[in-house]
Amino acid sequence: MILLRTIRIVAIALGFACLFALSRYATLIRGGEDLPGISWALGVLCMIFTASAAVSERMRGPEANIAKDVLWGLAAGGIITILVRL
Repeated sequence: MILLRTIRIVAIALGFACLFALSRYATLIRGGEDLPGISWALGVLCMIFTASAAVSERMRGPEANIAKDVLWGLAAGGIITILVRL
């Protein structure tokens, strides 16, 4: 069960990071530029996802594992995205 949760979290994190990179690449091809402060906004979003995941982990039972995995995955994906952007 732990292995399945880990795989799900990693898949969501990598999917989020790849979709964000693809979106950024598409914007640059169309001649756009990155918004100033996007890394800060992602950081705040990661903090919100991490806090929600931690609270959900403590308060919700095993029936909510998929929802908890999505929160952990989005938090990890955001952190990966921020690290790649540095």
